[in-house]
Amino acid sequence: MTLTKTSSNRVFENTNPVFNAKILQLTNQSIEYHAIHPERIDERLKELEEEWDIERVIEANAASLMLAGLIGGLAFHRKCLGLSCLVAGFLLQHSIQGWCPPVPLLRRLGVRTKEEILRERYALRILRGDFNDIGEIVDSPPDEKIAHVMSAVNE
Repeated sequence: MTLTKTSSNRVFENTNPVFNAKILQLTNQSIEYHAIHPERIDERLKELEEEWDIERVIEANAASLMLAGLIGGLAFHRKCLGLSCLVAGFLLQHSIQGWCPPVPLLRRLGVRTKEEILRERYALRILRGDFNDIGEIVDSPPDEKIAHVMSAVNE
């Protein structure tokens, strides 16, 4: 998979290629499995709707640790406030660079980016036949294309 440098693939660019390859392999295996078992595509799509991407995991982790540091600093010892400062620094680093200390661990555990999750979702939707009628609208006038797309989006 070739990606251009954008903010949407910073995590991918900052991840060990071995872990990126493993995540891609697992995604491809899921797609291949569901191509053989199309009756299970709907169930998998529901699972993918609930899957947390790495950004959400990092945000939840950071918020939890910052809150714990704040509570510890107020209730026990001021040194606990250092945890909040450290985690805030990591969160800032992640927002700027797309990397922070938890990223390698999370990627090793298989936590995917939003784009990686979407890739599997769209592949499964293609297998399910969600886009079969696209050929019918390709040569349509623009207003019909818009109406068709809007009706599909609002389903």
